[in-house]
Amino acid sequence: MLLSAGVLNLFVPPASPSYIYFNRFSRFHFSPSASASASASDLLRFTSRRLVCATKAPSLSTMTTEQDECMGSVKGQLAKLFEVSLKVTVPNEADVEPLVAACNGTFGDYQCNNAMSLWSKIKGKGAQFRGPPAVGEAIKNNLPTSEMIESCSVAGPGFVNVVLSKNWMAKSIQKMLVEGIDKWAPLPPVKTAVVDFSSPNIAKEMHVGHLRSTIIGDTLARMLEFSKVKVLRRNHVGDWGTQFGMLIEFLFEKFPNFEDATETAIEDLQAFYKASKQRFDADPAFKEKAQQAVVRLQGGEDKYRRAWAQICEISRNEFHKVYQRLRVHLEEKGESFYNPYIPGVIEALTKQGLVEESEGARVIFIEGIKVPLIVVKSDGGFNYASTDLAALWYRLNEEKAEWIIYLTDVGQQQHFDLFFKAAKRAGWLPHGDASYPKATHVGFGLVLGEDGKRFRTRNTEVVRLVDLLDEAKSRSKEALIERGKGKEWTEEEIESTAEAIGYGAVKYADLKSNRLTNYTFNFDQMLNDKGNTAVYLLYAHARICSIIRRSGKDIEELKKKGSLVLGHKDERDLGLHLLRFAEVVEEACTNLLPNVLCDYLYNLSEIFSKFYSNPECKVIGSDMETSRLLLCEATAVVMRKCFNLLGITPIYKI
Repeated sequence: MLLSAGVLNLFVPPASPSYIYFNRFSRFHFSPSASASASASDLLRFTSRRLVCATKAPSLSTMTTEQDECMGSVKGQLAKLFEVSLKVTVPNEADVEPLVAACNGTFGDYQCNNAMSLWSKIKGKGAQFRGPPAVGEAIKNNLPTSEMIESCSVAGPGFVNVVLSKNWMAKSIQKMLVEGIDKWAPLPPVKTAVVDFSSPNIAKEMHVGHLRSTIIGDTLARMLEFSKVKVLRRNHVGDWGTQFGMLIEFLFEKFPNFEDATETAIEDLQAFYKASKQRFDADPAFKEKAQQAVVRLQGGEDKYRRAWAQICEISRNEFHKVYQRLRVHLEEKGESFYNPYIPGVIEALTKQGLVEESEGARVIFIEGIKVPLIVVKSDGGFNYASTDLAALWYRLNEEKAEWIIYLTDVGQQQHFDLFFKAAKRAGWLPHGDASYPKATHVGFGLVLGEDGKRFRTRNTEVVRLVDLLDEAKSRSKEALIERGKGKEWTEEEIESTAEAIGYGAVKYADLKSNRLTNYTFNFDQMLNDKGNTAVYLLYAHARICSIIRRSGKDIEELKKKGSLVLGHKDERDLGLHLLRFAEVVEEACTNLLPNVLCDYLYNLSEIFSKFYSNPECKVIGSDMETSRLLLCEATAVVMRKCFNLLGITPIYKI
C-alpha cells in the first residue's frame, strides 16, 4: 500500500459526468469549494508514509516457473538456462544477471555476453580462470541440457554463441498455432498501468496535432494489454477554466433555451469557439459577464453547471466520432474530475514542508533547478502542475496504478521532469527508475508538412483530423477502383478495405518513426504499396491468406494433424524471426517505442517473401506442402497480432 485507503471516502467528486477530457496545453484552473476536498491532515497521514514498500523493477523476463511455461520469449528462456550456469560458474558472485541477446552472425542465433564483465569482477580474487575466454568456456560447459539448444561455441573474449534446435523451434511454432499467440505474450512486473493520451480540448475540434498522442498512446495501451496488464486508458481533457465562462455566456446568447442546443444546432464547434473568443476580446461588457460566469460555474450554480455539461457533451460526441474511426477506446476523466482534490493535496504538501511562498505564488523547489514548480499562482488560482499532482495522487492511491505513462509532445519534457521530481520529494514515487510505482513521460515530435513546417492547410489553419482521415480513405478507395476492384467486389467490401488501408496507412506512417523525432506527413508515401508502408504489409498479409486458400486445405485440421519442419535455411530463418516476436513486444513495451514492433513486422514480411520466392521452398503441390502451409499460417497469425497491437485492421484479399 502506498497510502492508507480510508481517507479517500472524504473526497467528494464534482457534480459532473464521471468521464471527461483533458487539455495538455491549458494552464488556468480555479479552486473548487473547500468542502469538496479532503483535509490536509488526512492527506498528510497518507503522504507521511513515504512509499516504504517501493518494489524493485525487474526486467520483463524475470518470471516465476509457472509463468515461464506460457512464455514465448526465447531470450527469456535462454536467460533462465544461463542463470543456472552462472551460479555454478561463479558461485561467490551474487545477483549476476544473464546478458543474453539475439545475434545475426554466422556463429549462432543468440549470445551470452557475461564473460568480460565477470572477469573484471573476479580477477585478482584467486579465480581459477585465465581471462574472459576461459570464463566463457566455463559458462558454456555449465549450461544445463536443454532440448532448445542444438550447439554452443565460444568466440572472441568469451562470447557464448547458441544455435537453437530446429526441431524445438518447429515444435514451439506449432504449439503457438494450436494454443494461440497469447501464449507468447511477455509478462511485465506490473499489474495496473495508466496510459494518459489523446487529450483534445473541449469545445475545439480534434486536429492533426492530436494524431500522434492518440495513435502512439493506443498502441502502447494495446501492447501492455496484450502483456496481461490492466490498462486504464485515460483521456485527460481540458474541461475546466476561464474559457468556459466565455463559452457559457455565448451559448446563453445564441440559444436562450440552451439545453435544446445540439451538434446540428451549433454546426461547427470550432467556429462557435472562435466567435465566442472574438466577442470576449472585443466587448468589455461580455468579458465581464464571462468572468462572472466562471465564478458561478465554480460555485456550482445549477444553470451554469448544466450549460457547462451541455458544451462538454456536444464536444465529447464529436471526439467520439473520430475515436470510432480510429478504433481507439478511452475513458474520460478531465481536469474537473481532479479539481476537488487539489486544495487538500497542496495543503498536505505544505505541511510536509515542500510548498513555499515565492513572489506571491506557492511553489515547490527542486534541488539543482533554478525555476521552481508553481502549484498555486499569485492570484490564488490553480494551474497545470496543481492538476497533475492531484491526478497522480489519485492514480496511485485510488486506482492503484504501478506505472503512469503520459503522452505529450517533447516540448513538455521539462514540466514532467519537474513534476516527477516534486512527487519524489513528497515520497509518492521512489527515487530512480529501478522501482515501482513509477511515472514516465512519453514525448513525441511534431507532424510536419512537406515544407518542413508544422502541418497546416493552405490558409494556415491546423488540419482537422476528420478531414485527414476522409482524405486517406478516399485516396485508398480510388486506388482500389483503379485496380479494377470496383467490378469484382461489393460496395461494402470496397468501403471496408479502403478504410482499413487508409486509416492503417496514417497510423503506420506515424508509428514506424521513432516517436522522439518529427515526421513529414505525405499521403503519396504512406499510401505507396511498395516499401515500408502499411499498404505493402497489408497486401503481404492478404497474399499469405490467398496462398492458404488456394491450397484448398483446412488449415485448422492441419494444425491438429500436420507437423512443421524447418529443413531449408530460408524456412529456418523465417521460423527464427517468428520466435523473436515475444521479445520484440517486450522491448517495445519496456522502452515504450512502437517503431520497434514496426521494424519487426516489416522484416517479417521481407523474410517471408525471400522464403516464398525461393523455388526450393515451393508451398502448394510440394512434398512439404503441409509443413509450409503451417509456416505460412504462423506468419499470418504473427502479422495479424502485430497489426492488432498497432491498431491496424488486416485485409484478407486483394
